[in-house]
Amino acid sequence: MKKEIHIKINGAEITASEGMTIMEAARANNITIPSLCYLKDVNQIGACRICIVEIKGIRGLQSSCTYPVEKNMEIFTNSEKVRKVRRGVLELILSNHPQDCLKCSRNQNCELQKLSIELGVKDIRFPGAISYDQYKEDRMFKTVAIERNPEKCILCKRCIAACSDIQEVGILAAINRGFDTIVTTAFDHQLENINCTLCGQCINVCPVEAIQEKSEIDKVFNAINNQELHVVVQTAPTVRATLGEIFGLPIGSNVKGKMVAALKLLGFDKVFDTDFSADLTIIEEGYEFIDRLKNNKNLPLITSCSPGWIKYCEHHFPEFIDHLSSCKSPQQMFGALSKTYYPEICGIDPKKIFSVSVMPCTAKKYEADRKEINAGDARDVDAVLTIRELGRMIKEAGIDFNALEDQDFDLPMGQSTGAGVIFGTTGGVMEAALRTVSEVITGKPLDTIEFMNVRGISEGLKESTVTIGDKTIRVAVAHGLKNARIVLEKIKAGESYHFVEIMACPGGCIGGGGTPIIDAQTKSRLKESHLVTRARAIYDEDCNSPLRQSHKNPSIQRLYDEFLGEPNGKLAHTLLHTTYKARKKYPDFEGS
Repeated sequence: MKKEIHIKINGAEITASEGMTIMEAARANNITIPSLCYLKDVNQIGACRICIVEIKGIRGLQSSCTYPVEKNMEIFTNSEKVRKVRRGVLELILSNHPQDCLKCSRNQNCELQKLSIELGVKDIRFPGAISYDQYKEDRMFKTVAIERNPEKCILCKRCIAACSDIQEVGILAAINRGFDTIVTTAFDHQLENINCTLCGQCINVCPVEAIQEKSEIDKVFNAINNQELHVVVQTAPTVRATLGEIFGLPIGSNVKGKMVAALKLLGFDKVFDTDFSADLTIIEEGYEFIDRLKNNKNLPLITSCSPGWIKYCEHHFPEFIDHLSSCKSPQQMFGALSKTYYPEICGIDPKKIFSVSVMPCTAKKYEADRKEINAGDARDVDAVLTIRELGRMIKEAGIDFNALEDQDFDLPMGQSTGAGVIFGTTGGVMEAALRTVSEVITGKPLDTIEFMNVRGISEGLKESTVTIGDKTIRVAVAHGLKNARIVLEKIKAGESYHFVEIMACPGGCIGGGGTPIIDAQTKSRLKESHLVTRARAIYDEDCNSPLRQSHKNPSIQRLYDEFLGEPNGKLAHTLLHTTYKARKKYPDFEGS
Protein backbone atom coordinates (compact mmCIF):
# COMPACT_ATOMS: atom_id res chain seq x y z
CA MET A 1 0.00 0.00 0.00
CA LYS A 2 1.37 3.40 -0.99
CA LYS A 3 2.28 5.83 1.77
CA GLU A 4 0.01 8.86 2.20
CA ILE A 5 1.76 12.26 2.33
CA HIS A 6 0.57 15.80 3.00
CA ILE A 7 1.05 18.59 0.47
CA LYS A 8 -0.41 22.04 -0.19
CA ILE A 9 -2.01 23.16 -3.42
CA ASN A 10 -2.95 26.83 -3.63
CA GLY A 11 -2.71 27.04 0.15
CA ALA A 12 -5.10 24.15 0.81
CA GLU A 13 -3.73 21.13 2.64
CA ILE A 14 -4.49 17.87 0.83
CA THR A 15 -3.45 14.23 1.08
CA ALA A 16 -1.80 12.42 -1.81
CA SER A 17 -0.32 8.98 -2.39
CA GLU A 18 3.44 8.75 -2.69
CA GLY A 19 4.39 8.33 -6.35
CA MET A 20 1.50 10.39 -7.68
CA THR A 21 2.23 13.21 -10.07
CA ILE A 22 1.09 16.71 -9.16
CA MET A 23 -1.57 16.43 -11.88
CA GLU A 24 -2.96 13.21 -10.42
CA ALA A 25 -2.96 14.59 -6.86
CA ALA A 26 -4.73 17.76 -7.98
CA ARG A 27 -7.44 15.98 -9.95
CA ALA A 28 -7.99 13.50 -7.13
CA ASN A 29 -8.85 16.52 -4.99
CA ASN A 30 -11.06 18.24 -7.59
CA ILE A 31 -8.42 20.82 -8.49
CA THR A 32 -8.28 21.47 -12.22
CA ILE A 33 -4.94 21.92 -13.95
CA PRO A 34 -5.41 22.54 -17.69
CA SER A 35 -3.58 20.36 -20.19
CA LEU A 36 -3.49 19.44 -23.86
CA CYS A 37 -1.18 16.45 -24.27
CA TYR A 38 -2.05 14.62 -21.04
CA LEU A 39 -3.93 11.31 -21.12
CA LYS A 40 -3.96 9.45 -17.82
CA ASP A 41 -1.79 6.30 -17.91
CA VAL A 42 -1.21 6.77 -21.64
CA ASN A 43 0.46 10.07 -22.50
CA GLN A 44 2.24 11.84 -19.65
CA ILE A 45 5.14 13.54 -21.42
CA GLY A 46 4.82 17.22 -20.53
CA ALA A 47 5.04 18.20 -24.19
CA CYS A 48 2.40 20.92 -24.36
CA ARG A 49 3.65 22.85 -21.27
CA ILE A 50 0.08 23.96 -20.54
CA CYS A 51 -0.02 22.04 -17.25
CA ILE A 52 2.91 23.95 -15.72
CA VAL A 53 2.80 24.81 -12.01
CA GLU A 54 4.94 26.74 -9.56
CA ILE A 55 6.57 24.80 -6.71
CA LYS A 56 7.90 26.63 -3.67
CA GLY A 57 11.67 26.33 -3.48
CA ILE A 58 12.02 24.88 -7.00
CA ARG A 59 13.55 27.03 -9.71
CA GLY A 60 11.44 27.41 -12.83
CA LEU A 61 7.97 26.14 -13.62
CA GLN A 62 7.38 22.39 -13.84
CA SER A 63 4.97 20.25 -15.85
CA SER A 64 2.48 18.81 -13.37
CA CYS A 65 1.81 15.65 -15.40
CA THR A 66 5.40 14.43 -14.97
CA TYR A 67 6.55 15.92 -11.64
CA PRO A 68 6.00 13.61 -8.61
CA VAL A 69 4.63 14.94 -5.35
CA GLU A 70 6.86 15.07 -2.27
CA LYS A 71 6.12 15.40 1.43
CA ASN A 72 5.20 18.96 2.48
CA MET A 73 5.45 20.24 -1.10
CA GLU A 74 3.73 23.60 -1.73
CA ILE A 75 2.29 23.99 -5.21
CA PHE A 76 0.64 26.91 -6.97
CA THR A 77 -1.44 26.10 -10.04
CA ASN A 78 -2.78 29.56 -10.75
CA SER A 79 -0.21 32.13 -9.66
CA GLU A 80 0.39 35.26 -11.72
CA LYS A 81 3.60 33.78 -13.06
CA VAL A 82 1.90 30.50 -14.03
CA ARG A 83 -1.01 32.26 -15.74
CA LYS A 84 1.27 34.56 -17.72
CA VAL A 85 3.52 31.76 -18.99
CA ARG A 86 0.62 29.37 -19.61
CA ARG A 87 -1.21 31.96 -21.69
CA GLY A 88 1.98 32.72 -23.62
CA VAL A 89 2.49 29.03 -24.41
CA LEU A 90 -1.09 28.77 -25.61
CA GLU A 91 -0.66 31.84 -27.83
CA LEU A 92 2.39 30.22 -29.42
CA ILE A 93 0.39 27.08 -30.16
CA LEU A 94 -2.46 29.15 -31.59
CA SER A 95 -0.09 31.19 -33.75
CA ASN A 96 0.57 28.06 -35.82
CA HIS A 97 -3.01 26.81 -35.81
CA PRO A 98 -5.62 27.74 -38.47
CA GLN A 99 -8.25 30.14 -37.16
CA ASP A 100 -11.17 28.42 -38.89
CA CYS A 101 -13.31 27.37 -35.95
CA LEU A 102 -16.58 28.23 -37.72
CA LYS A 103 -16.09 25.53 -40.36
CA CYS A 104 -14.31 22.98 -38.16
CA SER A 105 -16.13 19.74 -37.28
CA ARG A 106 -14.74 19.98 -33.74
CA ASN A 107 -16.16 23.47 -33.16
CA GLN A 108 -17.52 23.61 -29.58
CA ASN A 109 -15.95 20.20 -28.90
CA CYS A 110 -12.31 21.22 -29.28
CA GLU A 111 -9.96 21.15 -26.33
CA LEU A 112 -7.78 23.91 -27.81
CA GLN A 113 -10.80 26.16 -28.31
CA LYS A 114 -12.11 25.40 -24.83
CA LEU A 115 -8.73 26.15 -23.27
CA SER A 116 -8.46 29.46 -25.14
CA ILE A 117 -11.78 30.52 -23.63
CA GLU A 118 -10.86 29.35 -20.14
CA LEU A 119 -7.49 31.15 -20.19
CA GLY A 120 -9.00 34.31 -21.62
CA VAL A 121 -6.89 34.45 -24.78
CA LYS A 122 -8.25 37.27 -26.95
CA ASP A 123 -5.22 38.26 -28.99
CA ILE A 124 -2.30 36.30 -30.42
CA ARG A 125 0.83 38.40 -30.14
CA PHE A 126 3.12 36.14 -32.14
CA PRO A 127 3.27 35.55 -35.89
CA GLY A 128 3.14 31.92 -37.01
CA ALA A 129 6.36 30.32 -38.18
CA ILE A 130 5.05 27.25 -40.03
CA SER A 131 4.25 27.33 -43.74
CA TYR A 132 1.15 25.32 -44.53
CA ASP A 133 2.52 24.68 -48.03
CA GLN A 134 4.35 21.64 -46.66
CA TYR A 135 0.97 20.01 -45.95
CA LYS A 136 -0.59 20.37 -49.39
CA GLU A 137 0.28 16.80 -50.36
CA ASP A 138 -0.67 14.56 -47.47
CA ARG A 139 -0.24 11.10 -48.93
CA MET A 140 -0.34 9.27 -45.63
CA PHE A 141 -3.99 9.84 -44.78
CA LYS A 142 -5.57 9.35 -48.21
CA THR A 143 -7.92 6.55 -47.14
CA VAL A 144 -11.62 5.74 -47.41
CA ALA A 145 -11.88 5.84 -43.61
CA ILE A 146 -9.62 8.46 -42.04
CA GLU A 147 -8.27 11.78 -43.20
CA ARG A 148 -5.93 14.29 -41.65
CA ASN A 149 -5.63 18.05 -41.36
CA PRO A 150 -1.90 18.15 -40.54
CA GLU A 151 -1.85 21.94 -40.34
CA LYS A 152 -4.06 21.61 -37.25
CA CYS A 153 -1.74 19.21 -35.45
CA ILE A 154 -0.46 20.70 -32.18
CA LEU A 155 2.11 17.91 -31.66
CA CYS A 156 0.55 16.72 -28.41
CA LYS A 157 1.49 13.16 -29.52
CA ARG A 158 -1.66 11.66 -28.08
CA CYS A 159 -2.31 9.81 -31.34
CA ILE A 160 1.16 8.26 -31.15
CA ALA A 161 0.51 7.13 -27.58
CA ALA A 162 -2.93 5.71 -28.40
CA CYS A 163 -1.55 3.73 -31.33
CA SER A 164 1.53 2.50 -29.46
CA ASP A 165 0.34 2.08 -25.87
CA ILE A 166 -3.41 1.44 -26.08
CA GLN A 167 -3.45 -0.62 -29.28
CA GLU A 168 0.23 -1.62 -29.49
CA VAL A 169 0.20 -1.24 -33.28
CA GLY A 170 2.67 1.64 -33.32
CA ILE A 171 2.46 2.94 -36.86
CA LEU A 172 2.78 6.65 -35.96
CA ALA A 173 5.82 8.67 -34.93
CA ALA A 174 7.06 12.26 -34.86
CA ILE A 175 9.87 12.98 -37.29
CA ASN A 176 12.12 16.00 -37.94
CA ARG A 177 12.75 18.76 -35.41
CA GLY A 178 11.50 22.22 -34.56
CA PHE A 179 9.04 23.77 -36.98
CA ASP A 180 9.54 20.84 -39.36
CA THR A 181 8.20 18.28 -36.89
CA ILE A 182 5.29 16.22 -38.18
CA VAL A 183 3.47 13.06 -37.11
CA THR A 184 3.55 10.43 -39.83
CA THR A 185 4.15 6.79 -40.73
CA ALA A 186 7.39 5.15 -41.78
CA PHE A 187 8.32 6.55 -45.21
CA ASP A 188 4.93 8.34 -45.33
CA HIS A 189 3.17 5.15 -46.40
CA GLN A 190 -0.61 5.38 -46.77
CA LEU A 191 -2.56 3.92 -43.88
CA GLU A 192 -4.51 1.44 -46.01
CA ASN A 193 -1.28 -0.04 -47.38
CA ILE A 194 0.41 -0.68 -44.04
CA ASN A 195 -0.49 -2.38 -40.78
CA CYS A 196 -2.75 0.45 -39.59
CA THR A 197 -6.10 -1.05 -38.59
CA LEU A 198 -8.06 2.18 -39.24
CA CYS A 199 -9.63 1.71 -35.80
CA GLY A 200 -9.84 5.48 -35.22
CA GLN A 201 -8.54 5.49 -31.66
CA CYS A 202 -6.18 8.27 -32.78
CA ILE A 203 -9.26 10.37 -33.61
CA ASN A 204 -10.84 9.78 -30.21
CA VAL A 205 -7.81 11.15 -28.36
CA CYS A 206 -6.97 14.05 -30.69
CA PRO A 207 -7.81 17.32 -28.90
CA VAL A 208 -8.42 19.17 -32.17
CA GLU A 209 -9.39 18.27 -35.75
CA ALA A 210 -5.97 17.09 -36.85
CA ILE A 211 -7.38 13.59 -37.51
CA GLN A 212 -10.99 12.77 -38.35
CA GLU A 213 -13.16 10.29 -40.20
CA LYS A 214 -13.58 10.83 -43.92
CA SER A 215 -17.05 12.32 -44.14
CA GLU A 216 -19.76 10.80 -46.35
CA ILE A 217 -22.45 13.24 -45.25
CA ASP A 218 -22.77 14.92 -48.64
CA LYS A 219 -22.89 11.54 -50.38
CA VAL A 220 -25.80 10.43 -48.18
CA PHE A 221 -27.71 13.72 -48.47
CA ASN A 222 -27.34 13.54 -52.27
CA ALA A 223 -28.73 10.00 -52.27
CA ILE A 224 -31.70 10.99 -50.08
CA ASN A 225 -32.49 13.88 -52.43
CA ASN A 226 -32.26 11.64 -55.51
CA GLN A 227 -35.86 10.65 -56.30
CA GLU A 228 -34.62 7.71 -58.40
CA LEU A 229 -33.10 6.00 -55.37
CA HIS A 230 -34.70 4.07 -52.53
CA VAL A 231 -32.46 4.84 -49.54
CA VAL A 232 -32.38 2.49 -46.56
CA VAL A 233 -30.36 2.89 -43.39
CA GLN A 234 -29.22 0.48 -40.68
CA THR A 235 -28.00 1.54 -37.24
CA ALA A 236 -25.54 -0.43 -35.11
CA PRO A 237 -26.53 -1.26 -31.51
CA THR A 238 -24.02 1.23 -30.07
CA VAL A 239 -25.63 4.18 -31.86
CA ARG A 240 -28.70 4.21 -29.57
CA ALA A 241 -26.46 4.22 -26.48
CA THR A 242 -24.20 7.09 -27.56
CA LEU A 243 -25.98 9.41 -30.03
CA GLY A 244 -27.71 11.30 -27.22
CA GLU A 245 -24.34 12.56 -25.94
CA ILE A 246 -24.07 14.76 -29.04
CA PHE A 247 -27.31 16.50 -28.01
CA GLY A 248 -26.35 17.06 -24.39
CA LEU A 249 -28.01 14.00 -22.88
CA PRO A 250 -26.24 12.06 -20.11
CA ILE A 251 -23.75 9.38 -21.10
CA GLY A 252 -25.56 6.06 -21.35
CA SER A 253 -28.92 7.47 -22.46
CA ASN A 254 -30.73 5.03 -24.75
CA VAL A 255 -32.24 7.16 -27.52
CA LYS A 256 -33.34 4.40 -29.89
CA GLY A 257 -36.83 5.80 -30.49
CA LYS A 258 -35.62 9.37 -31.05
CA MET A 259 -32.84 8.11 -33.31
CA VAL A 260 -35.35 6.29 -35.53
CA ALA A 261 -37.58 9.37 -35.64
CA ALA A 262 -34.64 11.60 -36.62
CA LEU A 263 -33.58 9.25 -39.42
CA LYS A 264 -37.10 9.26 -40.84
CA LEU A 265 -37.20 13.06 -40.70
CA LEU A 266 -33.87 13.15 -42.56
CA GLY A 267 -35.65 11.44 -45.45
CA PHE A 268 -34.56 7.80 -45.37
CA ASP A 269 -37.16 5.60 -47.04
CA LYS A 270 -36.73 2.79 -44.50
CA VAL A 271 -35.00 2.74 -41.14
CA PHE A 272 -33.73 -0.69 -40.17
CA ASP A 273 -31.71 -2.18 -37.31
CA THR A 274 -28.26 -3.75 -37.60
CA ASP A 275 -29.32 -5.84 -34.60
CA PHE A 276 -31.44 -7.81 -37.10
CA SER A 277 -28.33 -8.88 -38.99
CA ALA A 278 -26.46 -9.33 -35.70
CA ASP A 279 -29.03 -12.03 -34.93
CA LEU A 280 -28.38 -13.45 -38.39
CA THR A 281 -24.63 -13.41 -37.75
CA ILE A 282 -25.17 -15.45 -34.59
CA ILE A 283 -27.10 -18.11 -36.50
CA GLU A 284 -24.43 -18.40 -39.19
CA GLU A 285 -21.49 -18.17 -36.80
CA GLY A 286 -23.15 -20.45 -34.27
CA TYR A 287 -23.67 -23.23 -36.79
CA GLU A 288 -20.14 -22.68 -38.10
CA PHE A 289 -18.82 -23.11 -34.55
CA ILE A 290 -20.88 -26.27 -34.00
CA ASP A 291 -19.49 -27.76 -37.24
CA ARG A 292 -15.90 -26.93 -36.27
CA LEU A 293 -16.43 -28.30 -32.77
CA LYS A 294 -17.90 -31.52 -34.14
CA ASN A 295 -15.02 -32.02 -36.58
CA ASN A 296 -12.32 -30.55 -34.32
CA LYS A 297 -11.25 -28.31 -37.20
CA ASN A 298 -9.61 -24.85 -37.09
CA LEU A 299 -10.25 -24.30 -33.40
CA PRO A 300 -10.47 -21.91 -31.78
CA LEU A 301 -13.06 -20.19 -33.92
CA ILE A 302 -12.30 -16.46 -33.72
CA THR A 303 -15.01 -13.86 -34.35
CA SER A 304 -14.86 -11.67 -37.46
CA CYS A 305 -17.29 -8.82 -36.68
CA SER A 306 -14.59 -6.19 -36.09
CA PRO A 307 -12.93 -4.98 -39.32
CA GLY A 308 -10.09 -3.34 -37.41
CA TRP A 309 -9.29 -6.67 -35.76
CA ILE A 310 -9.50 -8.47 -39.11
CA LYS A 311 -6.97 -6.12 -40.71
CA TYR A 312 -4.73 -6.49 -37.66
CA CYS A 313 -4.88 -10.27 -37.98
CA GLU A 314 -4.09 -10.16 -41.69
CA HIS A 315 -0.98 -8.05 -41.05
CA HIS A 316 0.32 -9.33 -37.71
CA PHE A 317 -0.99 -12.88 -37.26
CA PRO A 318 -1.78 -14.28 -40.74
CA GLU A 319 -1.29 -17.80 -39.38
CA PHE A 320 -4.67 -17.38 -37.64
CA ILE A 321 -6.66 -16.50 -40.78
CA ASP A 322 -8.04 -20.04 -41.04
CA HIS A 323 -9.33 -19.68 -37.49
CA LEU A 324 -11.39 -16.59 -38.34
CA SER A 325 -15.10 -17.07 -38.76
CA SER A 326 -15.99 -16.84 -42.44
CA CYS A 327 -19.10 -14.86 -41.48
CA LYS A 328 -19.31 -11.29 -42.66
CA SER A 329 -19.98 -8.65 -40.05
CA PRO A 330 -23.60 -7.66 -39.30
CA GLN A 331 -23.07 -4.47 -41.35
CA GLN A 332 -22.09 -6.46 -44.44
CA MET A 333 -24.69 -9.17 -43.98
CA PHE A 334 -27.31 -6.45 -43.82
CA GLY A 335 -25.83 -4.78 -46.90
CA ALA A 336 -26.02 -8.00 -48.91
CA LEU A 337 -29.64 -8.59 -47.91
CA SER A 338 -30.60 -4.96 -48.60
CA LYS A 339 -29.65 -5.54 -52.24
CA THR A 340 -31.22 -9.03 -52.58
CA TYR A 341 -33.80 -10.17 -50.02
CA TYR A 342 -35.32 -6.77 -49.27
CA PRO A 343 -35.97 -5.65 -52.88
CA GLU A 344 -37.32 -9.12 -53.69
CA ILE A 345 -39.97 -9.11 -50.97
CA CYS A 346 -40.85 -5.45 -51.60
CA GLY A 347 -40.85 -5.54 -55.40
CA ILE A 348 -38.13 -2.89 -55.79
CA ASP A 349 -35.43 -2.83 -58.47
CA PRO A 350 -32.20 -3.76 -56.59
CA LYS A 351 -30.29 -1.20 -58.68
CA LYS A 352 -32.34 1.56 -57.06
CA ILE A 353 -31.39 0.55 -53.52
CA PHE A 354 -28.88 2.84 -51.82
CA SER A 355 -27.79 1.23 -48.56
CA VAL A 356 -26.42 3.33 -45.69
CA SER A 357 -25.08 2.26 -42.30
CA VAL A 358 -24.50 4.26 -39.13
CA MET A 359 -21.61 2.78 -37.23
CA PRO A 360 -19.46 3.49 -34.15
CA CYS A 361 -16.41 2.47 -36.17
CA THR A 362 -14.21 4.22 -38.72
CA ALA A 363 -12.86 0.87 -39.97
CA LYS A 364 -16.40 0.05 -41.14
CA LYS A 365 -15.87 2.57 -43.95
CA TYR A 366 -12.86 0.52 -45.03
CA GLU A 367 -14.72 -2.76 -44.60
CA ALA A 368 -17.58 -1.64 -46.86
CA ASP A 369 -15.04 -0.82 -49.58
CA ARG A 370 -13.26 -4.19 -49.52
CA LYS A 371 -13.96 -6.03 -52.79
CA GLU A 372 -13.88 -9.50 -51.24
CA ILE A 373 -16.46 -8.48 -48.63
CA ASN A 374 -19.16 -7.61 -51.18
CA ALA A 375 -21.48 -10.17 -52.72
CA GLY A 376 -21.23 -8.71 -56.25
CA ASP A 377 -19.24 -6.17 -58.24
CA ALA A 378 -21.00 -3.20 -56.58
CA ARG A 379 -20.77 -2.31 -52.91
CA ASP A 380 -23.37 -3.87 -50.63
CA VAL A 381 -23.15 -0.88 -48.26
CA ASP A 382 -22.95 2.29 -50.34
CA ALA A 383 -22.07 4.72 -47.54
CA VAL A 384 -20.99 4.43 -43.91
CA LEU A 385 -21.62 7.22 -41.40
CA THR A 386 -20.04 7.44 -37.98
CA ILE A 387 -22.23 8.40 -35.04
CA ARG A 388 -20.60 11.83 -35.11
CA GLU A 389 -21.55 12.29 -38.76
CA LEU A 390 -25.16 11.35 -38.06
CA GLY A 391 -25.20 13.93 -35.25
CA ARG A 392 -23.97 16.60 -37.65
CA MET A 393 -26.62 15.65 -40.22
CA ILE A 394 -29.41 15.92 -37.65
CA LYS A 395 -28.17 19.35 -36.58
CA GLU A 396 -27.76 20.50 -40.19
CA ALA A 397 -31.35 19.51 -40.91
CA GLY A 398 -32.56 21.64 -38.00
CA ILE A 399 -34.13 18.71 -36.16
CA ASP A 400 -34.82 19.26 -32.45
CA PHE A 401 -33.58 15.83 -31.43
CA ASN A 402 -34.50 15.96 -27.74
CA ALA A 403 -38.09 16.95 -28.53
CA LEU A 404 -38.74 14.02 -30.88
CA GLU A 405 -41.39 11.41 -30.11
CA ASP A 406 -40.13 7.82 -30.18
CA GLN A 407 -40.72 5.81 -33.34
CA ASP A 408 -40.10 2.14 -34.19
CA PHE A 409 -37.81 0.52 -36.74
CA ASP A 410 -39.39 -0.62 -39.99
CA LEU A 411 -40.07 -4.30 -40.65
CA PRO A 412 -38.95 -6.90 -41.50
CA MET A 413 -35.29 -5.94 -41.06
CA GLY A 414 -35.99 -3.91 -37.96
CA GLN A 415 -36.95 -6.76 -35.65
CA SER A 416 -34.22 -8.01 -33.35
CA THR A 417 -33.50 -9.62 -30.00
CA GLY A 418 -31.53 -8.73 -26.90
CA ALA A 419 -28.76 -10.96 -28.22
CA GLY A 420 -28.40 -8.65 -31.21
CA VAL A 421 -28.12 -5.48 -29.13
CA ILE A 422 -25.32 -6.77 -26.87
CA PHE A 423 -23.06 -6.94 -29.92
CA GLY A 424 -22.37 -3.31 -29.01
CA THR A 425 -20.06 -4.13 -26.11
CA THR A 426 -17.16 -6.45 -25.45
CA GLY A 427 -18.28 -10.01 -24.73
CA GLY A 428 -21.61 -9.45 -26.45
CA VAL A 429 -20.91 -11.55 -29.54
CA MET A 430 -19.65 -14.40 -27.37
CA GLU A 431 -22.66 -14.28 -25.05
CA ALA A 432 -25.15 -14.02 -27.91
CA ALA A 433 -23.54 -17.01 -29.64
CA LEU A 434 -23.55 -19.12 -26.47
CA ARG A 435 -27.25 -18.39 -25.92
CA THR A 436 -28.04 -19.98 -29.28
CA VAL A 437 -25.32 -22.64 -29.52
CA SER A 438 -26.26 -24.06 -26.12
CA GLU A 439 -29.86 -24.68 -27.15
CA VAL A 440 -28.99 -26.00 -30.61
CA ILE A 441 -26.52 -28.55 -29.19
CA THR A 442 -28.63 -29.70 -26.22
CA GLY A 443 -32.11 -29.19 -27.66
CA LYS A 444 -33.12 -27.82 -24.29
CA PRO A 445 -33.91 -24.27 -23.13
CA LEU A 446 -31.34 -22.52 -20.97
CA ASP A 447 -31.97 -22.27 -17.26
CA THR A 448 -30.16 -18.91 -17.17
CA ILE A 449 -29.95 -16.71 -20.26
CA GLU A 450 -27.04 -14.55 -19.09
CA PHE A 451 -23.41 -15.61 -19.37
CA MET A 452 -21.96 -13.21 -16.82
CA ASN A 453 -18.48 -14.73 -17.01
CA VAL A 454 -17.83 -13.17 -20.44
CA ARG A 455 -19.04 -9.68 -19.46
CA GLY A 456 -17.04 -6.73 -18.17
CA ILE A 457 -14.81 -3.92 -19.37
CA SER A 458 -12.25 -3.68 -16.55
CA GLU A 459 -10.43 -6.79 -17.76
CA GLY A 460 -8.89 -6.53 -21.21
CA LEU A 461 -8.83 -10.31 -21.52
CA LYS A 462 -11.42 -12.59 -19.95
CA GLU A 463 -11.10 -16.39 -19.95
CA SER A 464 -13.74 -18.87 -18.86
CA THR A 465 -15.26 -22.29 -19.36
CA VAL A 466 -18.86 -23.02 -20.33
CA THR A 467 -20.59 -26.36 -20.00
CA ILE A 468 -22.87 -27.23 -22.92
CA GLY A 469 -24.41 -30.67 -22.53
CA ASP A 470 -21.51 -33.06 -22.04
CA LYS A 471 -19.00 -30.63 -23.53
CA THR A 472 -16.76 -28.19 -21.69
CA ILE A 473 -16.10 -25.20 -23.90
CA ARG A 474 -13.12 -22.94 -23.15
CA VAL A 475 -13.67 -19.35 -24.28
CA ALA A 476 -11.78 -16.05 -24.26
CA VAL A 477 -12.89 -12.48 -24.84
CA ALA A 478 -10.39 -9.71 -25.68
CA HIS A 479 -11.04 -6.04 -26.40
CA GLY A 480 -8.40 -3.66 -27.68
CA LEU A 481 -5.65 -4.84 -30.01
CA LYS A 482 -3.12 -4.85 -27.18
CA ASN A 483 -5.15 -7.65 -25.60
CA ALA A 484 -5.72 -9.34 -28.95
CA ARG A 485 -1.97 -9.79 -29.19
CA ILE A 486 -1.86 -11.29 -25.69
CA VAL A 487 -4.50 -13.94 -26.38
CA LEU A 488 -3.00 -14.87 -29.76
CA GLU A 489 0.46 -15.24 -28.26
CA LYS A 490 -1.04 -17.48 -25.58
CA ILE A 491 -2.59 -19.68 -28.27
CA LYS A 492 0.73 -19.86 -30.09
CA ALA A 493 2.35 -20.91 -26.81
CA GLY A 494 -0.07 -23.83 -26.46
CA GLU A 495 -3.08 -22.40 -24.62
CA SER A 496 -6.24 -24.17 -25.74
CA TYR A 497 -9.54 -22.43 -26.47
CA HIS A 498 -12.59 -23.41 -28.49
CA PHE A 499 -14.09 -19.96 -29.13
CA VAL A 500 -12.48 -16.51 -28.97
CA GLU A 501 -14.10 -13.09 -29.37
CA ILE A 502 -11.85 -10.17 -30.33
CA MET A 503 -12.88 -6.53 -30.76
CA ALA A 504 -10.37 -3.96 -32.00
CA CYS A 505 -11.44 -1.11 -29.76
CA PRO A 506 -11.29 -0.84 -25.96
CA GLY A 507 -14.72 -1.74 -24.63
CA GLY A 508 -15.78 -3.06 -28.02
CA CYS A 509 -18.03 -0.96 -30.25
CA ILE A 510 -18.99 1.39 -27.41
CA GLY A 511 -15.39 2.63 -27.55
CA GLY A 512 -15.20 2.72 -31.34
CA GLY A 513 -13.35 5.34 -33.33
CA GLY A 514 -16.61 6.84 -34.61
CA THR A 515 -18.32 7.40 -31.24
CA PRO A 516 -18.90 10.84 -29.67
CA ILE A 517 -15.63 12.33 -28.43
CA ILE A 518 -15.35 13.05 -24.72
CA ASP A 519 -12.50 15.41 -23.91
CA ALA A 520 -9.75 14.35 -21.54
CA GLN A 521 -10.74 16.66 -18.67
CA THR A 522 -14.35 15.50 -18.74
CA LYS A 523 -13.21 11.87 -18.68
CA SER A 524 -11.05 12.57 -15.65
CA ARG A 525 -14.07 13.91 -13.75
CA LEU A 526 -16.41 10.97 -14.47
CA LYS A 527 -17.22 8.78 -11.48
CA GLU A 528 -17.05 5.70 -13.70
CA SER A 529 -15.70 5.04 -17.16
CA HIS A 530 -17.91 6.30 -19.99
CA LEU A 531 -17.50 2.83 -21.52
CA VAL A 532 -19.06 1.20 -18.47
CA THR A 533 -21.99 3.63 -18.58
CA ARG A 534 -22.57 3.06 -22.28
CA ALA A 535 -22.40 -0.71 -21.81
CA ARG A 536 -25.02 -0.54 -19.08
CA ALA A 537 -27.48 1.00 -21.55
CA ILE A 538 -26.82 -1.92 -23.92
CA TYR A 539 -27.40 -4.57 -21.26
CA ASP A 540 -30.49 -2.80 -19.91
CA GLU A 541 -32.12 -2.99 -23.34
CA ASP A 542 -31.25 -6.67 -23.59
CA CYS A 543 -32.69 -7.34 -20.14
CA ASN A 544 -35.97 -5.65 -21.12
CA SER A 545 -36.26 -7.30 -24.54
CA PRO A 546 -39.14 -9.79 -25.00
CA LEU A 547 -36.83 -11.96 -27.13
CA ARG A 548 -33.24 -12.53 -26.01
CA GLN A 549 -31.94 -15.28 -28.30
CA SER A 550 -31.13 -14.78 -31.96
CA HIS A 551 -32.68 -18.02 -33.21
CA LYS A 552 -36.05 -16.94 -31.74
CA ASN A 553 -36.29 -13.80 -33.91
CA PRO A 554 -39.43 -14.38 -36.09
CA SER A 555 -38.04 -12.21 -38.90
CA ILE A 556 -34.83 -14.28 -39.00
CA GLN A 557 -36.88 -17.48 -39.06
CA ARG A 558 -38.89 -16.07 -41.97
CA LEU A 559 -35.69 -15.06 -43.76
CA TYR A 560 -34.44 -18.66 -43.72
CA ASP A 561 -37.83 -20.16 -44.57
CA GLU A 562 -38.54 -17.89 -47.53
CA PHE A 563 -35.11 -16.96 -48.86
CA LEU A 564 -31.87 -18.38 -47.45
CA GLY A 565 -32.85 -21.97 -46.81
CA GLU A 566 -30.72 -23.53 -44.10
CA PRO A 567 -27.98 -21.91 -41.96
CA ASN A 568 -24.57 -22.17 -43.60
CA GLY A 569 -26.30 -23.34 -46.77
CA LYS A 570 -25.29 -22.55 -50.34
CA LEU A 571 -27.09 -19.20 -50.68
CA ALA A 572 -26.10 -18.18 -47.16
CA HIS A 573 -22.45 -18.80 -47.99
CA THR A 574 -22.73 -16.83 -51.21
CA LEU A 575 -24.25 -13.77 -49.55
CA LEU A 576 -23.14 -13.88 -45.93
CA HIS A 577 -19.65 -15.38 -45.85
CA THR A 578 -16.27 -14.22 -47.11
CA THR A 579 -12.52 -14.91 -47.09
CA TYR A 580 -9.48 -13.02 -45.81
CA LYS A 581 -5.85 -12.84 -46.86
CA ALA A 582 -2.39 -12.33 -45.44
CA ARG A 583 -1.00 -8.81 -45.81
CA LYS A 584 2.46 -7.32 -45.45
CA LYS A 585 3.06 -4.70 -42.79
CA TYR A 586 4.63 -2.39 -45.37
CA PRO A 587 4.63 -2.46 -49.18
CA ASP A 588 7.76 -3.50 -51.01
CA PHE A 589 10.10 -0.73 -52.06
CA GLU A 590 10.01 0.07 -55.76
CA GLY A 591 12.72 -1.85 -57.57
CA SER A 592 13.25 -4.30 -54.70
